Amino acid sequence: MHRFAPFVVAVLVTSCAQAVDIEQEKAALMAADGEWARSAGDPDKMMLFVAPDATFGIAGMPEVKGDKAIRELFAGMSKAPGFKLTSRATRAEVSAAGDIGYTAGTYELTANNAANMPVTEKGKYLSAWKKINGSWKVAEEFGSGDAPVPFSSPGIVMPAAEVKWLDGPAHLPPGARLALISGDPGKPEPFTVRLQFPNGYRVAPHTHPADEHVTVLSGTLASGMGNTFDEKGLTDLGPGSYAVLTAPMPHYAMARGATVVQVSGIGPFVVKYVNPADDPRK
Repeated sequence: MHRFAPFVVAVLVTSCAQAVDIEQEKAALMAADGEWARSAGDPDKMMLFVAPDATFGIAGMPEVKGDKAIRELFAGMSKAPGFKLTSRATRAEVSAAGDIGYTAGTYELTANNAANMPVTEKGKYLSAWKKINGSWKVAEEFGSGDAPVPFSSPGIVMPAAEVKWLDGPAHLPPGARLALISGDPGKPEPFTVRLQFPNGYRVAPHTHPADEHVTVLSGTLASGMGNTFDEKGLTDLGPGSYAVLTAPMPHYAMARGATVVQVSGIGPFVVKYVNPADDPRK
């Protein structure tokens, strides 16, 4: 009877493969995608659908890998002023084995820009899923906006009298003022903003996903590098001084006297504090 063993095994394997109901798995995958979409804004619920070794890619930002980093990404996005994310899968495909699949669809993301005005981005996404302990989990996620990324900003001439100052953004401690000069820091495009700091104003150690170009227009900006705020490590930058703070170099700053700086870069402009307790959004 042993001579029939290979044949029996082959039949069992074939039977198991045939037992997978592809259409049923597609429906289950679409349902999982829908539940995941409805959890947007709640990092704890969103992470229930994410594989531990997942990779996420958002246009204009570096890839984020691992459940810890992805949770931080979700938490930061959900706390952004005016945040709202909706998505809808339009199709799904599943492998013959029923353990790997993907969903594709559209999304709409709204958040307030540096001027505290709501900005909406529409785009498309592709999510790769895999079965883990019988449940569908996101293994890879990539999204891209429908609008083309501009290679340069439109021409702008702004007399000093037309510069409009607003309350500072939520990712900076209270007391700062902001003026939007060009572009939108919340989008993947070139931008320029100005910031006013009162005497003694401090910004705790933090990083950005892209280079930050800083020009001191008035006053003195004392800048330092490292994970810990150390006044002994500060370098005074007076009017006309210029600095490039490369990503992801931790840095911090303090204003000596009323100070105005101009910041330029490529958005989206994100501030990640070395010590989460320093984040004023919390």
